[in-house]
Amino acid sequence: MRRTPCPERPPLPSVERMTTSLTVHQVRRPQGMPTAADFALVEETLPRLAEGQALVENAYLSVDPYMREAMADNELHAALEGRAVGRVVASRTPSLAVGDVVFHRHGLRSHALVRYDEVRVLAVPDRVPLSAYLGIMGGTGLSAYVGLKRTADLRAGETLFVSAAAGGVGTAAGRLARLLGARRVIGSTGSAVKARHLTEHLGFDAAFDYHDGVLAGLRAAAPDGIDVYLDNVGGEHLEAAIEVLRERGRIAWCGAIAQYNDPQNPPPAPRNLYAVVGKQLRLEGFLVRQNLDLRDELEALVVPEIQAGRLVSDETIFAGVERTVEAFLAVLRGENVGKMLVRA
Repeated sequence: MRRTPCPERPPLPSVERMTTSLTVHQVRRPQGMPTAADFALVEETLPRLAEGQALVENAYLSVDPYMREAMADNELHAALEGRAVGRVVASRTPSLAVGDVVFHRHGLRSHALVRYDEVRVLAVPDRVPLSAYLGIMGGTGLSAYVGLKRTADLRAGETLFVSAAAGGVGTAAGRLARLLGARRVIGSTGSAVKARHLTEHLGFDAAFDYHDGVLAGLRAAAPDGIDVYLDNVGGEHLEAAIEVLRERGRIAWCGAIAQYNDPQNPPPAPRNLYAVVGKQLRLEGFLVRQNLDLRDELEALVVPEIQAGRLVSDETIFAGVERTVEAFLAVLRGENVGKMLVRA
């Protein structure tokens, strides 16, 4: 496992077709925390390319907490739903050339057959790692950007609190908040080691281990209150944020990690929910897929920062498709710093 972007592979040669794809299948529905027995690694035979299709060899696979929720509805004994970026290695469509770099959602696998309308062709600028298109320039970074910019309307000089701050969306939010002018950025995470990493390496002004008490940690980090809360957790974190938010503060609700492994028994609603009225707070949920129009704006903001070395896409990377399940279980246990990826 490594926490830095991997070197990029050279362009792949043209081939007539590949014969197999190593694919991660979901084979049963978990009760509580998933285990390795809920998955299978399957070598699938790929059909010949049909007219209009291209074959993509994946470079990186995205592993995300939301996939745990999706396991309740995923088709069993089929490729586990997920995002990937890769290169076209064979094509029977003029719209996709060998060597094109594409983003797609054909599941967690080593190779995928795609059509042009199923992918997004990426024009990767110099000095921008391909992995960033699943991290700070992908759905992860866009989630953070939508939450901060559009939903919460974060303004220069304000104080931001981010839960699950060492995860993919959390680290991206910390990076982007600085570019948007936040005065103070506070994060919660699952260990003292991660809290130190947030402040010593990722630019957070303060961070705390939520196991020591969310409300106590947030009050100590923000004695004068907070203006914006980006919620990736729900439950106790949301209750603490409502308590510490200043009047007319804003909450952008992105995720609810606290209930992903037990959706039938979610944490209780905040006991202080009525304070939303008394403080005239605004609480709004959002779906990143409904805000794709901000993608170009995000890239325009982020690409020059990456190229100048002022910003990185924080990542934890497992090597090999065969380690995808290991990476997924690790992200559910909070063992990653930044975006969890598998280098295929």
